[in-house]
Amino acid sequence: MTAYLKRKADDYLDRWLADADRKPLIVKGPRQVGKTATIRRFAERHYDNLVEINFAEEPKYKSITADGYDAASIIRNISLIDPSKRFEPGRTLIFFDELQDHPDIATALKFLKLDGRFDVICSGSMLGVNYNAIESNSVGYKSDYNMHSLDFEEFLWARGYGEDTREDMLSCLCEARPFSRTQMDVFGSLFLDYCTLGGMPEVVSTFTAKNTFEGTLQLQRQLVLDYSEDIRKYADGMDQARILNVFNHIPVQLSKENKKFQISKVASGARFKDYRGCVEWLESSGMTLICRCLQFPQLPLKGNYDENKFKIYFADSGLFVSMLDDEASDDLRANRNLGIYKGALYESIVAEALSKSGYGLYYFKKDNSTLEEDFFVRTRNHLVPVEAKARGGKTKSMRTLIGSGAYPDIRFGIKLSAGNIGSSNHVFTMPHFTAFLLRDLLKAYDEGTAPLLDNPER
Repeated sequence: MTAYLKRKADDYLDRWLADADRKPLIVKGPRQVGKTATIRRFAERHYDNLVEINFAEEPKYKSITADGYDAASIIRNISLIDPSKRFEPGRTLIFFDELQDHPDIATALKFLKLDGRFDVICSGSMLGVNYNAIESNSVGYKSDYNMHSLDFEEFLWARGYGEDTREDMLSCLCEARPFSRTQMDVFGSLFLDYCTLGGMPEVVSTFTAKNTFEGTLQLQRQLVLDYSEDIRKYADGMDQARILNVFNHIPVQLSKENKKFQISKVASGARFKDYRGCVEWLESSGMTLICRCLQFPQLPLKGNYDENKFKIYFADSGLFVSMLDDEASDDLRANRNLGIYKGALYESIVAEALSKSGYGLYYFKKDNSTLEEDFFVRTRNHLVPVEAKARGGKTKSMRTLIGSGAYPDIRFGIKLSAGNIGSSNHVFTMPHFTAFLLRDLLKAYDEGTAPLLDNPER
């Protein structure tokens, strides 16, 4: 039996349970990120009875709403189908899995909440695609939680590191105190492992159990096949082929110097208006991340972008790595060499870290100019450009944004690279493996406990 991997969702579920007025919870996220295992583990720790219904594996349970959506009808019909399921008020968790196969059950959440005898959690892998119906059927009577594959901190937990590792790393960043040589070597090596594997629990568990990459590429490629099958199952009509085309072209387009996703490269004669819905479908499914091009680098970020210009990243870097050609994948595992994909992988992993930290993704490319910035986040008062460098290198565009009076919201920038912690000319440098801490670092900056730079203007 595969050992359970500790997840950040564990703490969220505990907080949900501690809320006396908790509502039915819907856990959203792409397939195989660990939703079911996490919810089962939570149920084992806190309930005497778990009533688990999987609408994909047991379609007979779709009939439980046939007599209405009130709690009594739902519970009666579940018991008729399987009389062994136990319903003890205050001691039972009802778990509806694969909600996307029976979104109609969302209408019952209101009545189960009003009934109040049982806690309810739902989950599904393609909820974003049909979520409008679910939202309208349960508005005001549910809570939502987005679950992702493991971030680097969770990967460190899987490798045996404790929660104090986070505090140690963050204190170095807040104090602008460089990591020791040993820390750089150890965490740098672990981060390369994470880049290669991604954060899918089964892949990480296999690697941890064997302490080698043996079998991990096959698992990653099976995940890609499973995602492709989901597209065929849940997408409608002609969009299936178009969505698959977009999905399969992501690694190719990320490997180019201009990483902007170009619909014209997907298929002969492809037009943006015919593919807009396909890009949105993949984003809603949780398979991909969309990084939108700002119209101008200034606050606010929301609404300040060109909807026709964007980059597409995979929500998990392991999918990206598995879709490289065999030679590139083998070289990465054996020699830690990415070749032409090096810049793309580090940019992808930073996008993934920012997204998992709760940031929206934005970049900027000035027309008819070389001025381009990978990402933007914000502090309370300032817009902060973020650049992902494979090794080191200069940050010409970032320095232009900081030094020019044309961008008043920008006072300093963050460079993520293979180098140590440092600061120069209003650019704060931090190692790739600390990307998951960026939100905490900027929060500390706002609170005055992380100076970041030698002389930043607050």
